[in-house]
Amino acid sequence: MFYHWLRPALFMTDAESAHGLSLAALRLLPRGANPVSAQADPILTQKFAGLHFPNPVGLAPGYDKNAEAAGPILRLGFGFTEVGTLTPRPQAGNPRPRLFRLVEDAAVINRMGFNNDGQKAAAARLERLRRRPLPGPVGVNIGANKDSGDRIADYAAGVRAMARYADYLTVNISSPNTPGLRALQDKAALDDLLAAVMAARMDSDIRPPIFLKIAPDLTSADIDNITEISVQHGIDALIISNTTITRPSLRSRHAGQAGGLSGAPLRALALARLRDFRKASAGQMPLIGVGGIASAQDAYVRIKAGAGLIQLYSALVYHGPGLAVQINRGLAALLRRDGFTHIAEAVGSEEIKR
Repeated sequence: MFYHWLRPALFMTDAESAHGLSLAALRLLPRGANPVSAQADPILTQKFAGLHFPNPVGLAPGYDKNAEAAGPILRLGFGFTEVGTLTPRPQAGNPRPRLFRLVEDAAVINRMGFNNDGQKAAAARLERLRRRPLPGPVGVNIGANKDSGDRIADYAAGVRAMARYADYLTVNISSPNTPGLRALQDKAALDDLLAAVMAARMDSDIRPPIFLKIAPDLTSADIDNITEISVQHGIDALIISNTTITRPSLRSRHAGQAGGLSGAPLRALALARLRDFRKASAGQMPLIGVGGIASAQDAYVRIKAGAGLIQLYSALVYHGPGLAVQINRGLAALLRRDGFTHIAEAVGSEEIKR
């Protein structure tokens, strides 16, 4: 209700400035503050990739790029959060404006370009954060610098630099805003990349799970190749999906902006890709569903399609910081309505009914 009154004022500010204001407000929360979170419901606890998640609703990367507010984010009722994308060296990203609200479409277009303070600065923040117990996992999303001469080496360096500070690491090769990055999803390039990433993890004293974040704009052959290579290299989970470069029917005046589209228009495409990867892996690869999730029903559909966890971000722009709690409460009710005693029973359950 509070956000309902605040949103018009925020929307009078450009999207990137409003994002900065919200992040600053979160950082000001007292350590003990717990403004909208609720008691964990046992039906929602998840064991995923060897990690314990108090609930399946996570905040996707892009909001807390520099690991400035992971603690407060978890206190908003999220079961986990993912910081980044972080590159080995700081970079400014693309020129502003680069973030656009498509209000009529409940969507966002961004072409941020991996703007971040670099892995060294984030590592220092995460080291301080981990001096206290955290209520949920904190993942680190790693990428390559735009001007890198060897992007695979950048990812390996990211693993070595961030492994000790991350509950899991996400290899992000699916952003459309770094030219040529998505080419790393091609079969031969992906094989080389994952070999380097897993070798770098073996070099570390601490070896967190490795997740791979892929694009929704893939062919059937791409899906089969990514699944095969990910299994061969022992990737712990796939995150499906990043933003799309496609443009479904949109009403906003910003519809023609370049960049990745997220929010409600991505929902059907991201769900289709999740089902594709569930089928391609014969249900054996752990999956995280992302894209267009804005309600408990959206999350439930993704879970029944095979996602063990879900993430959201764009929906917060339109529904506010209480969304994680709302989804968790609604999801618990939906599970009980359908006779499930635990969320794990519901993962992939739509296949049983077919």
